[in-house]
Amino acid sequence: MSTGVAIAILLISFFVMIFLRFPIAYAVALSSLLCLLAQGQPLSTICQQMVKGISSFSLMAVPFFITMGCLMGSGGISEKLIALANACVGWMRGGMAMVNIVASYFFGGISGSAAADTASLGSILIPMMVDQGYDADFSTAVTITSSCEGLLVPPSHNMVIYATTAGGVSVGSLFLAGYIPGALLAVSLMIGSYIISVRKNYPKGEKFSMKVLLKQLSVSFWALAAVLIVVVGVVGGVFTATESAAIAVIYSLIVSVFIYKGLGWKGVWKTLDECVNTLSIVLILISTSSIFGYCLTTLHVPDMAASAITGFTNNPIILALLLNLILLILGCIMDMAPIILIATPILLPIANSIGIGPIQFGIMVILNCGIGLLTPPVGGVLFIGSAVAKLPMEKVVKATLPFYLCMIITLLLITFIPVISLGLPMLLGSL
Repeated sequence: MSTGVAIAILLISFFVMIFLRFPIAYAVALSSLLCLLAQGQPLSTICQQMVKGISSFSLMAVPFFITMGCLMGSGGISEKLIALANACVGWMRGGMAMVNIVASYFFGGISGSAAADTASLGSILIPMMVDQGYDADFSTAVTITSSCEGLLVPPSHNMVIYATTAGGVSVGSLFLAGYIPGALLAVSLMIGSYIISVRKNYPKGEKFSMKVLLKQLSVSFWALAAVLIVVVGVVGGVFTATESAAIAVIYSLIVSVFIYKGLGWKGVWKTLDECVNTLSIVLILISTSSIFGYCLTTLHVPDMAASAITGFTNNPIILALLLNLILLILGCIMDMAPIILIATPILLPIANSIGIGPIQFGIMVILNCGIGLLTPPVGGVLFIGSAVAKLPMEKVVKATLPFYLCMIITLLLITFIPVISLGLPMLLGSL
């Protein structure tokens, strides 16, 4: 069978199943199966590629980071981070919106998950904001958009997946590269929130107090220290990303059970049970996506895609915008892990050809995927936020539109100003 027919079978069957609302793992696996059968390849290839896809030593960090986030998220850390954020920015106009955004930055460094951020912080902050006079749809929009900061702030398991897929990119460098873009996203969302808060006359919080800030810093120290252990350990070469993740799990268990006492042993087992469910989904997505990636590689799709895109234009600005557009479209219909695993081998060579290195491109991929999590028809975080707030999804989408603009502006700045993502790794000698 010709290569063109095999590619058509792979892609058409995949997108048909996506639009029929097949679970993404099934859509990826079944379309790959049809492609392999069309090529006459043995079915054992599926098993081989699935095992190969999750056999990387670096990927062992993924379950550890997810477990760390589950333990910290269930251990009473949310309230402490909200109190810390309130001490930092609660005094501003629209203070609770600012608190929501800053708390997401702190919480993202612990959970690394936009969905966990939305569910955990949203269940506390959305009712709190509504009680203080904020509109429910605005409160939900702030919650879901700020949750994307957690994808950029290390430790993020999606960064580990990207580092592995991109061919040995330094996890430590990628971790460092996420801090400033994450902060830039937070600032842009705060500006948008402030403008809306002034127009709608949302309330201010209490006056700023250094004494209260120092007190909340001391209370939150043990939680924030988990991030320092991971990032400093990896960047400093003390241990690998996988080793740091394992250490962070033990540390999180000690902090949640013995220091904050937010979890009893029954709570630990319940949290681990929920964590295993999350892990199974992530690992199935990784393993099935590896089959899809194998099919693309054997059919030389990355080379053909690169030739087609660069043949369309040689203008690096247009190519960079085109890369973002492709990733945004994929983000609207697929989950993060499959996008990273499938799109990275295809698009990274194109990015490199126009001067966008693997570290900068990794940050672009993750932010694009984050925007996709807020966008129908898939929009996992959008659905969670709507469910937490008990609002129609259409109403939440409408309230989110100004924040989409903030996120797109941030994405363009990251795309065309490399120092935003590369500055910190270069400063600390990680590049």
